[in-house]
Amino acid sequence: MQYFEPLAPAVAPNWGRVPPIVAEGAPRLDGRSLLVGSSAGELCITLHEWGVRLRAGPAVRDYGILLQEPEALALRLQAGTDAVSIEATTAHGARLELRIELNPWSFELRRDGRLVQRSPTDGHFVRRFRVPPLARLEHGWLLSLELGADTPVYGLGEKSGRLDKRGQLLRSYNRDALGLNAEWSYKNTPFGWSPEGWGLFVHTPAPVTHGVGFGPWSQRAYVSIVEDAALDVCLFTGASGAELIGQYTALTGRAPVPPVWSLGVILSKAYYRDSDEILSVAREVRARGMPCEVITFDGRAWQDTDTRFAFEWCPKRYPDPRPTIAALKALGFRICVWEYPLISVRNPVFSELAAKGWLIRDQRTGEAFRYAWDPEPFGAVLTQLPESGLLDFTHPDAYAWWRDQHRALFELGIDMIKADFGEQIESHMVASDGAQGEALHNIYALLYNRCVYEAAQRWAKDGPFLFSRAAWSGSQRYPSQWGGDPQADWGGLAGNLRSGLSWGLTGAPYYATDVGGFYGDQRDPLLYARWIQAAVFSAHMRLHGIGAREPWSYGEAVEKIAMDALDLRYRLLPYLQHAIAQSAATGLPVQRAMVLACPQDRAAWAFEDQFFFGDDLLVAPCLRPDGLVTVYLPAGEWVRFPGREPFAGGRCHALTLAATELAVFARRHSRIPLGPAAAPLQRQVETESTWIA
Repeated sequence: MQYFEPLAPAVAPNWGRVPPIVAEGAPRLDGRSLLVGSSAGELCITLHEWGVRLRAGPAVRDYGILLQEPEALALRLQAGTDAVSIEATTAHGARLELRIELNPWSFELRRDGRLVQRSPTDGHFVRRFRVPPLARLEHGWLLSLELGADTPVYGLGEKSGRLDKRGQLLRSYNRDALGLNAEWSYKNTPFGWSPEGWGLFVHTPAPVTHGVGFGPWSQRAYVSIVEDAALDVCLFTGASGAELIGQYTALTGRAPVPPVWSLGVILSKAYYRDSDEILSVAREVRARGMPCEVITFDGRAWQDTDTRFAFEWCPKRYPDPRPTIAALKALGFRICVWEYPLISVRNPVFSELAAKGWLIRDQRTGEAFRYAWDPEPFGAVLTQLPESGLLDFTHPDAYAWWRDQHRALFELGIDMIKADFGEQIESHMVASDGAQGEALHNIYALLYNRCVYEAAQRWAKDGPFLFSRAAWSGSQRYPSQWGGDPQADWGGLAGNLRSGLSWGLTGAPYYATDVGGFYGDQRDPLLYARWIQAAVFSAHMRLHGIGAREPWSYGEAVEKIAMDALDLRYRLLPYLQHAIAQSAATGLPVQRAMVLACPQDRAAWAFEDQFFFGDDLLVAPCLRPDGLVTVYLPAGEWVRFPGREPFAGGRCHALTLAATELAVFARRHSRIPLGPAAAPLQRQVETESTWIA
């Protein structure tokens, strides 16, 4: 870009050289739209039930991001020389008013007379606006919004830093994060919101950079850089975070209720080497009475590294996988298998797919792109992989072929798919529909998620369920997602939990961490104990990493702690099912950050490492080896769960937890439905009790 370089954010753009958009000619009504001629072409503005929609440039290439369009309302126009105003009344009787100044273009939005949002009032010594309210850039658009002195902003996808994004520079751009120690993340969504009553959604498949009160730009502005020829933004108005998330998910879709069995424990490792190892682990799980529903063939567990991925069982280890599958089924397990959307050049199917035009092409050569794996991050822990092609999910025949290849897996007895990767689209790649590089990069994950989930819908015998790593707006419709590859240390635990809360604040309700951490395994028994205790209170629960993650692999003492935690998880399943039904209906996450759960209690928002699990349980995970937890309890009377020790609300409590203790609380008189403990779900007796605080 001429004025902005997303890879060099430390240097503040020269905003004075970015010309703001000015209106040209008289604005006019066209049906239910206000059309404004401008220095960047025609702007189309509509009012809808929830706020404002602004569009400019060509139509957005949607790829199914939106399930519905916001319905435009009838407008009333008041035109002046320097400004125009449009008004509309919603179905619920609210009055929306948008005032637009024409030179330069700027706006104020009011709902029932209350100011909701406006262009920044952060002026410069020599000009009215420090940052342009609206501008056309060489490779995209800029839109800026006002931030008050203490306005917090939440959402923007899976991010492992602070939940309040104020002061941060973030880019909605999927990356293999290689841990949780940077801004990079696997799941991004250009939807942010503030508890002050507004939300911003950029409808695009392209990257978006968010300067959220970012100091080198402006501490008083939320600046969005949209790297797309099309501009399509929705500005929501709502009384709470729950309402704003509900509006966003009404447009982009809500997660369905997953099958009950997916709520149990999913056991995994990268990787179980052969049939003998996975069966040995499975038998020990049952012998030790560990509750567990699913066991996983991860990565090389069933694929030949040299020729993957082509839906082929490794002929050396699994010339016939049916006996192994049957043995696992006889032990009461459901089975998960891993995949990614890349095909080794050493597999004959690569040439077949390339000849059909079903692989992403290299724009420079016209041939199938050969993705070269970076040996630096992967070489130390994983076998180096050969060059690989990427399936082109924009090609209808390629999409159908990949979907239909899963049929044999489900008919074999596989129950769920772990859809890994999806962040590998590079600048010189081009798809069959003409999308290339950055325009294709993020949306690739959504197309991949949808394809595999559709396969599960068609052929999974006990209900569709999916684990995916990369995601974009709309991916919440294909549950569930897990948190990538955290470090196996205390920072990895904290980052993984915050990532899940951030993802939930973006309208994606289900999330799982890699219990124990993925890489850098230090075999820290206490860390594992705290991680498994925290994961009890999540939508889904998976034990996974490069090393063994079975509880007994950490020693006898931790095994007892872990088994107690798993028993509690299974007892809480009736309560969890209620929370999930709520999520499917509203878009609310199962794990709710304090700003979402306590919208009227501003003091609570500062406690970003604690959360509500459903409506009634407040959880403060232990994230320190010394057991110290500082928990804030909102006003009212509280009791410890599952005990009944009383605690006063409206204050903080400093606790030092023994390794066996949890910091979980319920409001007095809360009713928590409980089921039986420890039995695999398929053998549970339908009995429930109720814990009353």
